[in-house]
Amino acid sequence: MARVMANGVDHHVQRLPAAGAGPHGADPPAVVLVHGAFIDSLASYYFTLGPEFAAAGCDAVMYDLRGHGRSARPERGYTVADFTADLAALLDALRLPGPVHLVGNSFGGTVALDFAVHHPERVAGLTVVESGPATREWAATMAAALRTATETLPEEEALNWFVEQYGTVSSTRRGDPRHDAHVRRLGRAAARLIRTTGIAREIHTGRALTDAQLAALRCPVLLINGQDGLVGAESDRLSALLPDCRVAVVPGHKHSVLVEAADQVSELALHFIAAAPRGTPSPDSAEGDPK
Repeated sequence: MARVMANGVDHHVQRLPAAGAGPHGADPPAVVLVHGAFIDSLASYYFTLGPEFAAAGCDAVMYDLRGHGRSARPERGYTVADFTADLAALLDALRLPGPVHLVGNSFGGTVALDFAVHHPERVAGLTVVESGPATREWAATMAAALRTATETLPEEEALNWFVEQYGTVSSTRRGDPRHDAHVRRLGRAAARLIRTTGIAREIHTGRALTDAQLAALRCPVLLINGQDGLVGAESDRLSALLPDCRVAVVPGHKHSVLVEAADQVSELALHFIAAAPRGTPSPDSAEGDPK
């Protein structure tokens, strides 16, 4: 475990070095894994993709977002732009100038897409799991959901709402007492985060990505979705918009496909990373490339 100061925030970082030669030979690719918001932490990677990536010859870097897990919890600074600035500073502090491969789950995918748009030279490829970009439509959906939890419902009911949301749209394993207890713990953690910080007021505010910005993104993108997940329609739109994008659907799974089908997600992501170039073309050199 390491503590890394990035963008003024003390971050908890776990790094699993490559075990042997990787997909690009002796020089292991750096893969930075970005987790989801509210009920997530780097643990969702530490027990799933992280060890698989390291065993396959990748330098796997996992970190807790500000306010989450064992990272510091400032009262403010929870826009997508803030999380992107944290990631840029973290790469600097870890001496990972890029290009790196980013893997983002749920809100982590939103951060990864935003980072790639604003720092294209630092990204070799994007694997986005059950997620989409921070567009105006995304912001409106996020704001409505958080309004339900923080303004419409009393605090105890808001906690129940988070638990029910996670269990209903994410879990394929409801009814298992151990799993249900875990979901309730996640719900309590989300309630504490909302109560003690400005995340619910800030996360849907700030800059929004436009179609023009997304269409200019030149790095390869892999969208991994659960068959019954939350982002199928948005993934269809993105796959038509992004210059180099493919979609993989994992049958029989919902939003929590990362943790419930980790082997399948890992295989898809590793194959994609192995096929991706080490760097990204400049916008000028990529002009006119076929999709």
